[in-house]
Amino acid sequence: SVSHSQITRLYSRFTSLDKGENGTLSREDFQRIPELAINPLGDRIINAFFPEGEDQVNFRGFMRTLAHFRPIEDNEKSKDQNGPEPLNSRSNKLHFAFRLYDLDKDDKISRDELLQVLRMMVGVNISDEQLGSIADRTIQEADQDGDSAISFAEFVKVVLEKVDVEQKMSIRFLH
Repeated sequence: SVSHSQITRLYSRFTSLDKGENGTLSREDFQRIPELAINPLGDRIINAFFPEGEDQVNFRGFMRTLAHFRPIEDNEKSKDQNGPEPLNSRSNKLHFAFRLYDLDKDDKISRDELLQVLRMMVGVNISDEQLGSIADRTIQEADQDGDSAISFAEFVKVVLEKVDVEQKMSIRFLH
């Protein structure tokens, strides 16, 4: 459901990033995107483009990952309920966001992981103590089964209450 003109635009974006002109992008190519360079989660977002153990991504992989970020068009919401869920559906966006935090991929966000991501997001101008109390408060609010970590279900509940994930996950530099 990406229009031909969008594909053409993305392809020219892809080739302009492809400094080695070899039909694939490296992490370094992504790091040249100013919006990602200054995004505190830039590295995590870049990682999302690369399958486990790969250090190059081709145009198809590029498109597939980008699909998570496309804003949901109103006309897509009414689409066939039985068809496969689009990559940029709300639940896929939430899974994608969850994975940016779940660094060790154990399907829980631990206090440590939350701290690491918070530190990336706020940089150095806040003390470890302050960060710690933000992490603790976040986990307290989210944690419903008392395991001191945030599961995907708990994450969704908190995010749905607090954050408009649509806005956050539609990264504008791609359009």
